[in-house]
Amino acid sequence: MVEMKLNAHEKKGTISRYLYGQFAEHLGRCIYEGIWVGKDSPIPNIEGIRIDVLEALKKLHIPVLRWPGGCFADEYHWMDGIGPASERARMINNNWGGVEENNHFGTHEFLRLCELLETEPYISGNVGSGTVREMQQWVEYMTFDGESPMANLRKENGQDKPWSLQFFGVGNENWGCGGNMRPEYYADLYRHYSTYVRNYGDNKVYKIACGANTDDYHWTEVMMREAGGLMDGLSLHYYTLPTGNWLGSKGSSTDFETNEWFSTMKNTLYMEELIVKHSKIMDKYDPEGRVGLIVDEWGTWFDVEPGTNPGFLYQQNTLRDALIAGINLNIFQKYSKRVKMANIAQVVNVLQAMVLTEGDNMLLTPTYHVFEMYKVHQDAELLDVAFESPLYTYGAQSIPQLSVSASINTDGAIHLSACNLHHAENTTVSCHIDGAEGKKVSGRILTHTSLNEHNTFEQPERVAPVNFEGVTLQNGHLQFEMPPASVVVLTLE
Repeated sequence: MVEMKLNAHEKKGTISRYLYGQFAEHLGRCIYEGIWVGKDSPIPNIEGIRIDVLEALKKLHIPVLRWPGGCFADEYHWMDGIGPASERARMINNNWGGVEENNHFGTHEFLRLCELLETEPYISGNVGSGTVREMQQWVEYMTFDGESPMANLRKENGQDKPWSLQFFGVGNENWGCGGNMRPEYYADLYRHYSTYVRNYGDNKVYKIACGANTDDYHWTEVMMREAGGLMDGLSLHYYTLPTGNWLGSKGSSTDFETNEWFSTMKNTLYMEELIVKHSKIMDKYDPEGRVGLIVDEWGTWFDVEPGTNPGFLYQQNTLRDALIAGINLNIFQKYSKRVKMANIAQVVNVLQAMVLTEGDNMLLTPTYHVFEMYKVHQDAELLDVAFESPLYTYGAQSIPQLSVSASINTDGAIHLSACNLHHAENTTVSCHIDGAEGKKVSGRILTHTSLNEHNTFEQPERVAPVNFEGVTLQNGHLQFEMPPASVVVLTLE
């Protein structure tokens, strides 16, 4: 039995709701078919945005949505995506499949999507192939409330009042697809470009600099040393692969063995080491913690589904993905003093998606269900949970079997989220609650007897949360038994 102690007296800071952010890139069928079907589509839509996807995503209480990329952002020229759709310039999506992009989904459509979702927009600007002037004009176009060429152009295109824009990324992956730059060079470019990302009126932009790829600690060192005082956030990108190796096959999303289950769990736990080490460098230059660590691309990355365009990154989503989501969200919450935003890749039809579509059909993935279960943590106060996890040993390697996080909301309700990583073993937990007198407990669980189980358009409810009956509350003690490969969220009131 695992002994835990949850201290409701010791609040460790607010869990930013932005840890539950999403990412929508012009990649494969994420935007077109996934979100945007056009106003004339037979698929039910609101101003071209498909209603079924919109309603599903609204239930997640998405706090922020990142767009238009990704690698696409540093080839995207925003003026191509405004004005009458029939007159918009076409382009080739060189990064993702070489397909033609008609630019029918542009600035106005994205910001309308955010309004319908009641979410904050996070826009990535073009540093790789764009100009300072282009970036400056885009921010002016969106946020200036007055007489100016860009504000007048916005009004001509049907938007009289400016939008609120809180988050703006100055480039994306500039160490790679965003220009193959050295950190010393990008740091100077960031200083240059970010100067012209101006605050107009009451709109205050949170400026996010391109940060490191995985464990490139030198990049973080240079950026914090040379430009830390000019940024509000610094990004970090890390994807979970079964092999941890980008060369060759990344493994199937559905056809995997126990060794791949274990290696995927082990590799996703590396996120904690990355956060700790990058944060240590940030602490050196920013001891007050003003600059947020922004994990704006994370999630699983497997081989594409057989028969699909390899440039579209379409993969299925199993119970394994659900565990990966729960583990990472627990990690982000643990380090929420420094980690201020995270955006899983990606929201529809790409990589570790919330939703998959096929024509006019839609399904919710296991990852979607974890985000829906975990949304109770948004803007709650992080609580300390003390425990020693049993080891999950496979072959010669061991990792912690349990991943846990807890919070208390403004109504005094405590939520405990727990993941049992082990593929075959149950675990029983006894948790003493100190500082709260809960009178009732309820819970939900997401699990299945098959590790590779997933939802299909024929059977969309194979993996879905159900009420968790295996929990008791007596004299300030919670006791519950978690089956293998499960995600549980408990509510103590």
